[in-house]
Amino acid sequence: MKDVLFSLLLFMSFCSVYLTTTLAQAPDTAPSKPIVQTLPQSPSSDTSDSSPDDIIRILRKAKSFNVLIRLLKTTQLINQINAQLITIRSGGLTIFAPDDGSFSQLKAGFLNSLADNQKIELLQFHVLPTYVSSSNFDSLSNPVRTLAGDNPGRLQLNVTAYGNNVNISTGVVNATVTGVVYSDKVLAIYHVDKVLLPLDFFKPKPPAPAPSPAMAPKADNDNSSADARLGTSKDSAGACSLVSAQGTSLVSLGVALVALLIISS
Repeated sequence: MKDVLFSLLLFMSFCSVYLTTTLAQAPDTAPSKPIVQTLPQSPSSDTSDSSPDDIIRILRKAKSFNVLIRLLKTTQLINQINAQLITIRSGGLTIFAPDDGSFSQLKAGFLNSLADNQKIELLQFHVLPTYVSSSNFDSLSNPVRTLAGDNPGRLQLNVTAYGNNVNISTGVVNATVTGVVYSDKVLAIYHVDKVLLPLDFFKPKPPAPAPSPAMAPKADNDNSSADARLGTSKDSAGACSLVSAQGTSLVSLGVALVALLIISS
């Protein structure tokens, strides 16, 4: 009997150890909703000296965004964005930030070929007038509205989120969100691997309107009028001369007839 009880206790101890080991090795439950990963150099995890009202400081601390910083400053769009953050805190802003490597992929001289208004439109095309958290990209409705507008024929921006991937299509390029640069409850800045080029820059421009028919110079009209008036004056003078000559002939004929009658009598 003692041997049976000893064997039973030994078996129960073995089962307890086995279950404990198996449960300890069981994988953790996967998160219900994947999010965009935070960049290693991102200041988003330490915002003690960063303010959402100073986007330049955030980008400078994140590094590798020198070209974007320069464009924001030279176009003065950074002033508008910072002011907008203050006035629309309830809605917030979302910025897609291409790094220096993304700008280096552009055709040589592309940025210099853009007019000032096109540079502003290019930057505005990277800003959404609302805050989008890293887990809410799938809630956006395409085409997504940007500060540049929402004309699908000119400014098409479509966002597709699935799994851990967030892709952006403009009709010209397909870009990927590769990480979070900064995020709070008002401002979100996401790193993208390409510059988002709007379709508007590459659509053929409408042909220039045909020139209007040339009008005759006014001086020619004046000369023609003068010639016409001169011709009319000449015709009038000729008619008067003819009438005068005919009147003189009739008077002479009448005088001759009177003289003839006097002689005859």
